[in-house]
Amino acid sequence: MNSPTIAFAKAHPRMDQFGARIANQLDAATQQLPHDVLERLRAARTQALANRSVSETATAPAVFVRGGSAALGGGFGFWGRAASWLPLVALTLGLLGIGSLQEQMRASEIAEVDAELLTDELPPTAYTDPGFTQYLKLGGRD
Repeated sequence: MNSPTIAFAKAHPRMDQFGARIANQLDAATQQLPHDVLERLRAARTQALANRSVSETATAPAVFVRGGSAALGGGFGFWGRAASWLPLVALTLGLLGIGSLQEQMRASEIAEVDAELLTDELPPTAYTDPGFTQYLKLGGRD
């Protein structure tokens, strides 16, 4: 069974070559380090590998490859897939509800303005008269 890392390296040989060149340069630079630094690096590498293997086995989910695509193990079944669509359905219904509520509020505001205009002492044409605009700019003085 091929791991995803091996499959990725086979699909991208230039990246694999680049990694090999960097590894060779690091190996060459390692030869120039003092012995005590090399020992500390070896101890740190051993400790990191020990911690990595413990944490990977404890938390790594099972991954299965089906037809070229990876899927988490444990199959969800019909109800699991239906439940995964639930947030999207709730979001859609919420957005539709908010849109409907905003339309109702806008319609009531427009109706309120229309009622004010029609029941006011001034006729609606007064608001479009340039002389009335000038009157408002002067603050109601002649």
